[in-house]
Amino acid sequence: MNGTFTYSNPTRLHFGPDSLQALSDELKLYGPSVLLIYGRQSIKSSGLYDKIITILQAAGKTITEDPGVMPNPTVEKLAEGVQRARACKADLILAVGGGSVCDYAKAVSVATHCPDDAWEKYYVRMEPLDNPVIPVGCVLTMAGTGSEMNGGSVITNHATKRKIGRVFGEEVYPRFSILNPELTLTLPRYQMVAGCFDIMSHILEQYLSGDDDCTSDYIAEGLMRSLIAASRAAANDPQNYEARSNIMWTATWALNTLIAKGKSTDWMVHMIGQSVGAYTDATHGMTLAAVSLAYYRHILPYGLHRFKRFAINVWGVDPGGKNDEMTALAGLEAMKNWMQEIGLVLSLRELGTTPDMLPGIAEGTFLLRGGYKKDLSTEEVLQILNESM
Repeated sequence: MNGTFTYSNPTRLHFGPDSLQALSDELKLYGPSVLLIYGRQSIKSSGLYDKIITILQAAGKTITEDPGVMPNPTVEKLAEGVQRARACKADLILAVGGGSVCDYAKAVSVATHCPDDAWEKYYVRMEPLDNPVIPVGCVLTMAGTGSEMNGGSVITNHATKRKIGRVFGEEVYPRFSILNPELTLTLPRYQMVAGCFDIMSHILEQYLSGDDDCTSDYIAEGLMRSLIAASRAAANDPQNYEARSNIMWTATWALNTLIAKGKSTDWMVHMIGQSVGAYTDATHGMTLAAVSLAYYRHILPYGLHRFKRFAINVWGVDPGGKNDEMTALAGLEAMKNWMQEIGLVLSLRELGTTPDMLPGIAEGTFLLRGGYKKDLSTEEVLQILNESM
């Protein structure tokens, strides 16, 4: 393991079919005012909303609701949530939903007591957090983002065509998260497989970086093999609880910062995918799927050792009779076949992207330097986008 690091993750997890029972005890730690954040109607039609309201009322909480969180939460929605949190003087924000709801809840938690424009301060200028935050708890209904155990928060500004992810410190991590895989069983197939690729992409962004073969890489390979097997099982039988529980647990460990330790990490697939999302409002995991293969083919020569290892250890590619490049490319081809098998998109056109959008998407992509291509340029991003069409 290269470098010196500290690992800390304060989020308490409750996992399994009966995990919602833990909510009552968690609520005892906070004041009377709860801001309940959720998406549209799915938690009501599933009966989850009624169960949570009953638990909150039994705990004597005053409930203020903030419904209607969209898949890509906007700055306008953030302003609405901040207004509600301030009006009710929220002691706890309870997010019930998928990653977008959790991301949005964390944004509200940091923005409510921010004396400035939180979008400009924390997302555009990336300034350090210097105001109090409201504690967040999550009841997860979709696996994919890992937002239930990290400080990440992604917000979209349609006016400026920017979709920006900010990673806050552990003071913004959810204090607790409740993970019941049964709540994911009614998720539409499209959203389920998009979540699976979001998980895969999170792991790859960390795995495909750094020059040494460290403990984090071995953990990452195990997580990817587990995900591949579980995603295939869930695609064949969406009601397979074992598969869905393994997907949910893998999603959490893919992005709770554990496997990033000792790694430089890349995150360029996410930067490109988020810029695509700002223009198309497409499902996050699908934007990542659409650009990943082109991006990884582009940087493969600069990280050939790791791509070869990925092919052999994750996809079972036989290196016999192949040079290193052929082996590495066979690994990407195996990933492409898996993506097609479970029903992921493979091109930007499938997401409604048009050629005239590409220059703006490229210009809106943040260029990071943690991957194998240290000097990636906006022109190269545009090339990758064209190859992703």
